[in-house]
Amino acid sequence: MTRWLHEPLAPGLRRSWLLDEVLWAGDTGFQHVVIARTEQGVTLFCDGERQSSELGQLAYHEALLVPALLLAERVERVLVVGSSEGVVSQLAVAAGARTVDHVDIDRECVRRCAELLPYGYSAAELAAAERGDSPVRVHYADGWDFVAAASGFDVIVVDLPDERDNQTAQHNRLYGVEFLRRCAHAVRDGGVVTSQAGCPTLWRNAGLLRAWRRFHSVFGTVVYYGSDEHEWAFLSGRPDLVPDPAPRLAGRLAALPYRPATLDAPALLARTLPPLALRRAAGWLTG
Repeated sequence: MTRWLHEPLAPGLRRSWLLDEVLWAGDTGFQHVVIARTEQGVTLFCDGERQSSELGQLAYHEALLVPALLLAERVERVLVVGSSEGVVSQLAVAAGARTVDHVDIDRECVRRCAELLPYGYSAAELAAAERGDSPVRVHYADGWDFVAAASGFDVIVVDLPDERDNQTAQHNRLYGVEFLRRCAHAVRDGGVVTSQAGCPTLWRNAGLLRAWRRFHSVFGTVVYYGSDEHEWAFLSGRPDLVPDPAPRLAGRLAALPYRPATLDAPALLARTLPPLALRRAAGWLTG
């Protein structure tokens, strides 16, 4: 029996996914999760939205994490909020982090991902992280409260489903100014906060514009990075001022212990320029 999943993108616009085989589907207590084989390989959907796929997940996670690693003064302690698959935690360790604290509210989703996804944590790796027997330590908790008690991190990664227009969505709090301020207080000098920031396409860029304004209200330095994988955008913020940060990122790439597969120095120079519509809306341009 053919099964389709229709992913909402914007008012009046949906993307349809043919699910060749549903590996698991169910309600976790926080969201409805589907893990299925698609034309992009094994794919994770949460509440009807694609979160990652076997084909594109590395491009997504590198675009989220690598610019932040290069902007930070040090990469010793990393905090990951969300990111059920565990890929960001693994990349941070490969980049030299001594410890990675991974906090996610949804224990069942994290465990299903480790069981069924061919990327991110394996079941054995997750079990070790849950016990605290690896550089990665997994905590099942609300990121809002966890960050309030945190301090001394070099990089904080906020990797969540899209901000919802529905104000009751519990993860919306983790996009707001108050949460960004909590994150800013939880990093040490030279630390960086990075977040998935929505989409730059004209028909669904309202979330990116909100994120852009919030980051600029909290951080002295804000770096935009547009992913090559579909339409995702990411923002990195550092509380202090770093003049002309894009060349810094490109210049430090060669010294990063982790070798990215989906971005290079020219990409860091080219894709850190925000889209024209965003620059105009944010008041950078008057024309």
